[in-house]
Amino acid sequence: MVYERPNFMGYQYFLRRGEYPDYQRWMGYNDYIRSCRMIPQYRGSYRMRIYERENFGGQMMEFMDDCESVQDRFSYPDIHSCHVEGYWVMYEQPHYRGRQYFLRPGEYRRYSDWGGMNPRIGSFRRITDFC
Repeated sequence: MVYERPNFMGYQYFLRRGEYPDYQRWMGYNDYIRSCRMIPQYRGSYRMRIYERENFGGQMMEFMDDCESVQDRFSYPDIHSCHVEGYWVMYEQPHYRGRQYFLRPGEYRRYSDWGGMNPRIGSFRRITDFC
């Protein structure tokens, strides 16, 4: 994961092994990186339970695979809390576009816990390749 600001803050981007001749190739909003970290290998199951309200309230839906469009699969346009097993990346827009949020295994009681500016999530996917 690379971050636009020091101490793993600001916009974050998941980069797979490869070449990125310019920041637009990784869907960057600007052309600088101030911190980065490796994602450790994960050997457990991948599961995410998303909730329509904070503190795990309201309707819940469980996912064990990638979701290209949250709106198409979850009847609520916003995700306010979630419980995560495995490593995942959430995207603000459908089809894995827009601002990204890296989620480690654990509980996220409100969208600000994963660094979200708002609860709008359009898609998400598992991080399963660690080369």
